[in-house]
Amino acid sequence: MAGLLKGALISFTSGGGALGMEPVPDVIVFQFNPETISHSWTELGSPQPAEDPPTNASPLATPGVPGETLSFTLMLDSNQTIADWETNLPGAGLAELDGVSGQLASLELLQFPSSSGDSGLVGQVSAAQGAAGLGASSCQDVPVPVSQVPVVLFSWGKELYPVRVTALSVNKKLFDRLLNPTQAEVQIGLTILTPDELLAVEGPMAKLASMAYKYNQGLREARAVANLAQVTESALGMLPIPF
Repeated sequence: MAGLLKGALISFTSGGGALGMEPVPDVIVFQFNPETISHSWTELGSPQPAEDPPTNASPLATPGVPGETLSFTLMLDSNQTIADWETNLPGAGLAELDGVSGQLASLELLQFPSSSGDSGLVGQVSAAQGAAGLGASSCQDVPVPVSQVPVVLFSWGKELYPVRVTALSVNKKLFDRLLNPTQAEVQIGLTILTPDELLAVEGPMAKLASMAYKYNQGLREARAVANLAQVTESALGMLPIPF
């Protein structure tokens, strides 16, 4: 009998910088699959009309694909991890030592920005004249640090979405004698990145995120075609006009 598939969040962490190591994936596998996932779509508004809008402007015009969000609740329980020590000895040891703190920390870091690129510096600006009264010719280009939140892949069965974590709420329920949380309820909100937003992704996740979006869109279209083939004949019979 095949094992139960579990959802997961996948991101990349720095792999050592000066040590020359490649970035490595940080995979957060769900201990228990959520029972409910809310998937919402936000209709994008029509493009802003110009001062003299063309007479043939389409009422169906849109600036891009609709926005999508996902939300669900994860349950964490270190006692269950400890009980499963035969199949996950390292995890059981960490759970015994630190409760669910490690899992919570991994989720929390998905919200924190990290420097993009090897140097963590993006773009350049002209430095202002210094206090010593340097002339404009002495000004030099100074890199400006820019940070980005991690791009995450949300894996759910056959579906794979490139997302960013936009909401995280943790309810710590029980604690051990060292006040480490042993149970927690985590509410997670994800925003699925659009093709335009994916253009800003850098690093090892750039190609993966774009591939994930295209794959999931292709999966959606294939499922719709399969559904169309199933219901077309009966649906056409319900219409008041012939086709």
